[in-house]
Amino acid sequence: MSKNPFDLGVMANQAKGMQVALTSAQEIAELNQRAAQELSSRLQTKVADLMKTQDPKAAFDYVHAEVLQDAAKEVANYQAQLFQALASGNKELAKIAESMIKESQHDLIHFVNEATQNAPAGTEPYTSAFKTSFNTALQNFEMIRASMADSFVNFEKSIKSASQFSAAQKNSAAPKSTKK
Repeated sequence: MSKNPFDLGVMANQAKGMQVALTSAQEIAELNQRAAQELSSRLQTKVADLMKTQDPKAAFDYVHAEVLQDAAKEVANYQAQLFQALASGNKELAKIAESMIKESQHDLIHFVNEATQNAPAGTEPYTSAFKTSFNTALQNFEMIRASMADSFVNFEKSIKSASQFSAAQKNSAAPKSTKK
């Protein structure tokens, strides 16, 4: 029996892609929850420390030197963790998409070869025209695949540069916190 080129096996890759997306979304949600809990806890501590201060200038200095610098560090840490979660999910999705494209391409080639081999006698000009059109479509398919791969690479580069920018901000905020 011939292989069905539109096999439901593709659904397994789609399900895997959805699982990766859900895992990434769950990781980001957990990251957000942790960040919110940590922020709330730190804020309570900082407010309690601030309430102990009697001198307005000392309170201002404390807010500037401690609270704002700590907040800048926390934002930079959060961004770095977020970028890491996005990058790892992106890599897995790129692998899944590449696999799905290769499987689909292979199945379509198999389908066309089988269909043209079993064509009735006298249809050679039509099968030749069909194969030529199909090969052109495969070339376009390859261009789309290459564009998709490029977009994944560009997304990774964007995440990497944003992560580096975040790290630079974090590092530039660090020396200021030693001044009081």
